[in-house]
Amino acid sequence: MFTVNPTATLRLGLWVALSIVIMTMDHRYRYLDGARDVLATAIYPLQYLARLPGDAKTWLTENLIGRGVLLEENAQLREKQVFLNAQLQKLTTLEAENHRLRSLLESAVNTPERVLIAELLAVDFDPYRHHILLNRGRQHGIYVGEPVLDQHGIVGQIVRADPFTATAILITDPNHALPIQIDRTGVRTLALGTGNFQELELPHVPNNEDVKVGDLLVTSGLGGRFPRGYPVGKVVKVEFDPGSPFAHIVARPLAALDRIREVMLLENESGASEPPAPAMDGRSASPRPP
Repeated sequence: MFTVNPTATLRLGLWVALSIVIMTMDHRYRYLDGARDVLATAIYPLQYLARLPGDAKTWLTENLIGRGVLLEENAQLREKQVFLNAQLQKLTTLEAENHRLRSLLESAVNTPERVLIAELLAVDFDPYRHHILLNRGRQHGIYVGEPVLDQHGIVGQIVRADPFTATAILITDPNHALPIQIDRTGVRTLALGTGNFQELELPHVPNNEDVKVGDLLVTSGLGGRFPRGYPVGKVVKVEFDPGSPFAHIVARPLAALDRIREVMLLENESGASEPPAPAMDGRSASPRPP
């Protein structure tokens, strides 16, 4: 059993030497690439059969077991998309509100009177009753008769002041009349509400007066309610009736009465019908703090 066979040893040595020669030639001269390709092609079916159980398990996992996971992930992504869309809409609303507030603050800086920013709480939807409810009241210094503006022009005036809220009548209310004058010529008249957010009527203007489409209307200061010189609207229609001594003139308010969300309350002490709350007597700078 332990007898050394010289023939076997010689044969082993020859095979080892042949292997070294073949590896050296293959490494240096790449003589065996063709043979390697043939062997790789021959054993490929065996490799495919060996991988087939694992590939089948992976396919089943991805297409059958993973379907429920994909459906759950899809539902989660859909919910997340709805949430992000809602957040985006909220950001868009906040951006628009920020723009409006900036415009109001810029208008407040340009006015010498003291102002207070208020937000709308409710709107009267009666077409012949243009009233809005604000989130400021007597405790904030609001009084009946106080002028209400937005960044474009006159909105209306306070007609009721409760402790924490106030009701304002818009200049387009049929029961409202605003003393105005045409900025270009100085002609004074009244701007009457028509029940239409886009129209004001200017009665009692004689046919021979110089009134043109596009003329700017500003407050005249008469009556003591509204300070002089604040923009009200622009003339959009002028009709002269030979059978009537007065022209038919229609103006459009500059304030966005049907879209306002925030307004400025303008302190005009000479026009106050009731005094401001004592707690607000020390108001000093424009704008007033909320």
